[in-house]
Amino acid sequence: MAHKKKRAAKIVLNTFVFVLVFAVVFLGIQFFTKTGLFRIPGVVYYDDSLNDDEIALLDSIFTEEIDLDKDVYISAKNYLERPELKEGEFLYSVAVPVTDFYSTETNLEVESADELFVNCIECNYSIIDIDDLDFSRKLLSINNHYYLDEFDAGAIFRVIKFTSEKYSDEIEPMVASNFTKVFPEKGTVLTFAQTGVTALSRGMNAKLNSVGSATYFAENIGAFLSEFDLTHTSNESSFTNYANSRNICSDTRFVDTLTAIGLDIVELTGNHNQDCGDEAARNTIDIYNEHGIKIVGGGKTASEAAAPLEINEKGSGITFLAYNQSTGGATYDNTPGANQYYEENATKEIATAKERGDFVLVDIQYYECSVYDYTYENTACDYANSAAGDQVGLFRHLIDLGADMVVGTSAHQPQTFELYGGGVIYYGLGNLFFDQIWWPGTTRSLILGHYFYNGKLLQTKISPSVYDSSMQTTLMDKETAAWFINRLVKARP
Repeated sequence: MAHKKKRAAKIVLNTFVFVLVFAVVFLGIQFFTKTGLFRIPGVVYYDDSLNDDEIALLDSIFTEEIDLDKDVYISAKNYLERPELKEGEFLYSVAVPVTDFYSTETNLEVESADELFVNCIECNYSIIDIDDLDFSRKLLSINNHYYLDEFDAGAIFRVIKFTSEKYSDEIEPMVASNFTKVFPEKGTVLTFAQTGVTALSRGMNAKLNSVGSATYFAENIGAFLSEFDLTHTSNESSFTNYANSRNICSDTRFVDTLTAIGLDIVELTGNHNQDCGDEAARNTIDIYNEHGIKIVGGGKTASEAAAPLEINEKGSGITFLAYNQSTGGATYDNTPGANQYYEENATKEIATAKERGDFVLVDIQYYECSVYDYTYENTACDYANSAAGDQVGLFRHLIDLGADMVVGTSAHQPQTFELYGGGVIYYGLGNLFFDQIWWPGTTRSLILGHYFYNGKLLQTKISPSVYDSSMQTTLMDKETAAWFINRLVKARP
């Protein structure tokens, strides 16, 4: 009996020792691995590089109820070029430098992105989110990179980084949905080049016979204009076999000049398209159609000429209206010609386009300013009211009617421009192609590069051009362009 009691006691003791050892080992493992009873929840560490808005967003994700298994370290960094994102990295924002609409400054030179955020009393730029960019402020390049042309440079790319031993399993599922913002890119931004007067005629006909190829005239500007999704010009001369060095008619070979600049839209509001007869004007429209070039502001009949051009590309809707207000050449019936301006029609067409939610662009062929001079720079035509009539009043009135942008396409010499109301006005673009080499003013033009994103005009970049006795149009150099734009800015109403 005593023997059985000793045996039972030994079993109890051994069981107790086993349980004790197991408990010690089990709890020891938990202690040293920080699991079970001794588990310490993961901690979220914010780096000093994070700003208040970012911290607020992160606080909304990592609330007190969140129980992390591992620590997570969060930081942010600015880049001047869009980086290749690695695990745990997200593009949080794209910011760009802007300055005053009328500034001649175009570029900022910096060595790092953080330099752009230094408080500077003398700095004449500010940094804004790309969502806040619009045409009322001028976008600057960074180190000669223009964001809306490149998208991978010319901006401050801010990246937020998450570092954790369990990033894939624990952190990514929590944070990824908060960093899905879509930024403008080449496939979603509609680029639209708008140019001034084209009149491939008179002396250009003689020059063509000399050089042999019509692409000669576009050699220095064709690649630039062809890069835009849409390229426009206001062509004032029709194609005909009777073109010569004295008339405003175009040798039929000149269609190669237009295709060399990638022309997509031709405006026919000019007053010379009938100079070589109605048949030439009709045949010219057929040539445009054969080459897939859309027409605005003119046609074979009055009804065709009055048809608005509706553009719907890359998520942006634009209604393009074009009128001949006063210079002649308009059609009133079944003859070819320009679209005559009528207040009632313009009011209705602008209102219809606005109801549709489109951006409304209105081009006007107005009275021509012809105060030119052979020997010195005459600035009289810089001023919008230098021509007969109230040019400023009419153009502003069209903005008041609801137009977003008004452009003058009759000026052979570039005119001033201004922000007005909720829109913008470019009073005259000058000559893109013509033979007027005698006056300095008529050898220049303003090329407007429009950038649209989701129906919004983000920017219009002005690129001045010039030609000389060679009649080859080219972009102005940076210094000359700044001088010329500043001169036009001084002439604004």
